[in-house]
Amino acid sequence: MSDLSATPAARPFHVMVKPIGPICNLDCTYCYYLEKEKLFPRGEKFRMSPEVLEAYVRQYIGQQNAPEVTFAWQGGEPTLLGVEFFREAVALQKKYGQGKKISNALQTNGTLLDDEWCAFFKENGFLIGLSIDGPPKLHNTYRVDKGGRDTYEKVVAGLKLLKRHGVEFNTLTVANRVNTRHPVELYRFLKEIGSGFMQFIPLVERLPDEEAKSLGFDFAAPPQLDRGRLPVTEMSLEPKQYGEFLVQIFDEWVRNDVGSVYVQLFEVALGNWMGMGGGLCFFSETCGSALAMEHNGDVYSCDHYVYPQFKIGNVLNQSLGDMVEKPEQRQFGRNKKDSLPRYCRECEVRFACHGECPKHRFISTPEGEPGLNYLCAAYKRFSITWIPT
Repeated sequence: MSDLSATPAARPFHVMVKPIGPICNLDCTYCYYLEKEKLFPRGEKFRMSPEVLEAYVRQYIGQQNAPEVTFAWQGGEPTLLGVEFFREAVALQKKYGQGKKISNALQTNGTLLDDEWCAFFKENGFLIGLSIDGPPKLHNTYRVDKGGRDTYEKVVAGLKLLKRHGVEFNTLTVANRVNTRHPVELYRFLKEIGSGFMQFIPLVERLPDEEAKSLGFDFAAPPQLDRGRLPVTEMSLEPKQYGEFLVQIFDEWVRNDVGSVYVQLFEVALGNWMGMGGGLCFFSETCGSALAMEHNGDVYSCDHYVYPQFKIGNVLNQSLGDMVEKPEQRQFGRNKKDSLPRYCRECEVRFACHGECPKHRFISTPEGEPGLNYLCAAYKRFSITWIPT
């Protein structure tokens, strides 16, 4: 195996790894990643090989010019791989650790957790991100299994196991058209189940264009790959609704929970308002240093851009550090700033969102210029809460 990890990258970078690709035991209605299975040949074995795993661990540690390295495992559902896969990953991290502090974060739907998993997480200091969309009536709307059955009870059973073993966890909630109608109820529910760190991920998915339909996709690719606005799915947020959702949760949080509950979006907004940066690519001026890696070692520009046009290499024959520094990847990151329409560039609160993710920039400004973010109205509404009166 050639040494591709000798020289650290010129800038910090992050990789979201899909060790089992898009394979999942659930069939969440809104999941954009399940259909990635169609990008691979029939009969593909969606399991990261030992060769790819070792190459990734060795490079990711060796090319980070920092004393601490965080691994992020996602899917699909990564626990389908079994505990032994992650035991091997931890062993490799120790082998190639170079004295650095190594940490692991794993995103799971929680339905397959048992005592063995939770004991492993606790022993190895894993941070677990648990996907849950609210109490039963909200969670079960879209988060169902392959038979269309509710999953709430299994998720909560997994949560109880995490608590019993003292595993550190946070919650990831997909903010969709249904649960955003109940902002305070949702927020209080997450507090009640013990979430001290909440992430709200806005659901914005467009219906497929003709090209996507021909490939069997249910959702459209990012706007760089098509020719204009497409209707969003019935599950997707409405901008005005999302703005009110954020404001109502913020009002509840700021009155009762500052310092005791961490809401990712609020902390990122505070960083931007203070001129310190928020540390989240969605709201950074540029991007391009948060890569996605599939089970076979293929690396893409971003988790939301796992399409052939955005593949930048493979860890078996190129180094991660070289890939993140490729001119086309650098340009991908600069495009986030350079492609902003004039309406955004002249906005008084541009610094707070920087046009958010390019994936969502598929509507036109009031003047008719393309490239405005679908959620612009939501973030403007939320920004009002930060302006002193």
